[in-house]
Amino acid sequence: MELFIKFNIGSFTELSCRISLLALLCVMSFSSTDAYDALDPSGNITIKWDIMSWTSDGYIATLSILNFQKYRHIEAPGWKLGWTWAKSEVIWSMLGGQTVEQGDCSKFKGDIPHCCKKKPTVVDLLPAAPYTQRMANCCRGGVLSSWVQDPANALSSFQLTVGQAGTSNKTVRAPKDFTLKTPGPGYTCGPTQFVKPSKFKTPDRRRVTQALMSWQVSCTYSQFLAQKTPTCCVSLSSFYSETIVNCPACTCGCQNKVPRPAAGTCVGSVSSYLASALAIPSKINSYTPVVHCTSHMCPIRVHWHVKQNYKEYWRVKITITNFNYKMNYTQWNLVVQHPNFNHLTETFSFNYKPIIPYGLINDTAMLWGIKYYNDWLMQAGPDGFVQSELLFRKGKSFTFDKGWAFPQRIYFNGDVCVMPPPDQYPNLPNGSSSGIASLLGLLKLPILSLLLIFFSAP
Repeated sequence: MELFIKFNIGSFTELSCRISLLALLCVMSFSSTDAYDALDPSGNITIKWDIMSWTSDGYIATLSILNFQKYRHIEAPGWKLGWTWAKSEVIWSMLGGQTVEQGDCSKFKGDIPHCCKKKPTVVDLLPAAPYTQRMANCCRGGVLSSWVQDPANALSSFQLTVGQAGTSNKTVRAPKDFTLKTPGPGYTCGPTQFVKPSKFKTPDRRRVTQALMSWQVSCTYSQFLAQKTPTCCVSLSSFYSETIVNCPACTCGCQNKVPRPAAGTCVGSVSSYLASALAIPSKINSYTPVVHCTSHMCPIRVHWHVKQNYKEYWRVKITITNFNYKMNYTQWNLVVQHPNFNHLTETFSFNYKPIIPYGLINDTAMLWGIKYYNDWLMQAGPDGFVQSELLFRKGKSFTFDKGWAFPQRIYFNGDVCVMPPPDQYPNLPNGSSSGIASLLGLLKLPILSLLLIFFSAP
């Protein structure tokens, strides 16, 4: 009996060790992949540091911030880029950008540098910046478009003249500890890497020049680091069901767990928001969302409505509602994953481009507004929404059963939206079939359309 007990204790100890080791490996794997996006596995923001010429005590460099993320962009008030100098470098002058602080330059008796801080932070210039301070791809207020949505504006550049840095590739040292804020946390930057010198084409594209030295830094995004709570949610409805599935309660917060409405966090109407803005302007001027009081407390809600059913097609209506009284979402975008996007026929009032992360499987779509029409999602209120409709052709796997007509995943501006539980999805009426669902859809059509369908049917 004693031997049996010792054996079991030993086995239990070994099992405990194995479980602990497995848990440790799981934690390590999650911590290393929390920035991984399955729909954009190679998406990142790349910072290139190109030394273009040497000066008497340093060099002139061009910094480029390239957004290679397919659907995640940087909104106002824009990016902030920081780093730590390897030695005692200073920035004598800049074009296309500026540091937020000059630092202590008291030891300089003649010309005063633009920045003397050991850890400078640079921001983009505004569009109204003087011509003498500008350069190519600058002065957009730090706003960067996503690579798919607007690749021409997915690049930002500025130039700096660096002093006390060495005057050759043997004495100069690369900066380290890069940080990228857009406008809050979320991005983690890797180490500075030496790369092959960048090459540039002249405006006439007949000559290629080359940087003297080039460094590169890659920054990846993590939604968890950017926001501990979700920022958007999804609600569902369908023509064949009277049930409207709202966003899950307390998705982005609960009303009883936030400060009073006067604190500028949750307000019931535009008038109450304006009253709180006058009462506490410091709160209203911050970038913390002030959302309309709802059961879900999310700044953004995406509603997917299965609108109509035809003989060979079916139609969906998408509505994006902004519940944030303090935010205009410029150049917003939506990424939707659904197996029928391979048969998408037409989109109304939204731009569309497929995103194919898994080889030939076309089940993911990127949608965004039409420029100067609905590319701005206005603040909460009567105009705080945009909507469009999608027309799909029915594929071989088409069905209204078991929630197939609803999306598998939705992103808004690159952040995953919370979906309702699958067991709450609108269901077909009891005993219904696809034929009855088709009849229900036909009954919702106008009489003229109904006659056209019946007379044109084979």
